[in-house]
Amino acid sequence: MDFSHLLPPTWKKHVALWLEDDIPSYDVGGFVVGESEHVAFLLGKSEGIVAGVPFFNAVFEAVDCKVEWNLAEGSLIEPSKVASGKVVVAKVTGKVRNILLGERTALNILTRASGIATQAHAAVKAARDLGWQGHVAGTRKTTPGFRVVEKYALLVAGASTHRHDLSQMVMLKDNHVWASGSITNAVKKAKVAAGFSMKIEVECRKLEEAIEAANAGADIVMLDNFEPAQLKETAAKLKNQFPHLIIEASGGITSATMGQYLSPDVDVISQGKLTQGYSCLDFSLKIQKSEGILKQ
Repeated sequence: MDFSHLLPPTWKKHVALWLEDDIPSYDVGGFVVGESEHVAFLLGKSEGIVAGVPFFNAVFEAVDCKVEWNLAEGSLIEPSKVASGKVVVAKVTGKVRNILLGERTALNILTRASGIATQAHAAVKAARDLGWQGHVAGTRKTTPGFRVVEKYALLVAGASTHRHDLSQMVMLKDNHVWASGSITNAVKKAKVAAGFSMKIEVECRKLEEAIEAANAGADIVMLDNFEPAQLKETAAKLKNQFPHLIIEASGGITSATMGQYLSPDVDVISQGKLTQGYSCLDFSLKIQKSEGILKQ
């Protein structure tokens, strides 16, 4: 599925800023190599899911290079092929100076987006293998200036983005409740501004708080930092009383522990680690010359 059509019209401004950050002044290396036309191969060097294609493309488009992909976004780089050293993911064509202008910025984006997608895909697969069909979601724990990439990578992986930003959904956490005086006060005030088009979620630490949130009109309750057995018991009681209430489990859940929290009464399991604790995939870009590979 092509998720690039979801990107807002302003997203390419990030590309210009990323390039400016990496190349604020003279490019002496580019002066050295000149402007002859060359081809560079993007090599996949570790197992995982390819993600971040539109951003990689945009970086090279900005420096007047063309990218052709051998692997579609969302494809798996298989371990056996990595071991053989033959995973050519894409080809970049352009002036050698321009290829090297975009190289590091494009690779930095691709390695991170693919790392997120790989970890998130594994989490979704683990849930599905156990028969759970709810949403495995990221959180708003994203890197400032890089959110659009990290949220995009979750979609490529088949995970849910949760809320994209502070404006997308109302989430009332402990600080909102304490400042408002009660869960009921916080939800009622939020509903005045949110209207009918925005869901309201409340972070709850015990069953009584969740019942108060549901009675006040919350659409979603987050059961935060519950032990697995306590979570399942609480979720079952809530679903029995409020069948249409969306129940989210969160707080310290990882892909390794997620199986303990799965329940037919839990609709969403969110993990901050999906965008805050991922390993980057390993890619390299090698320029092909008649006598072989020019190493970077």
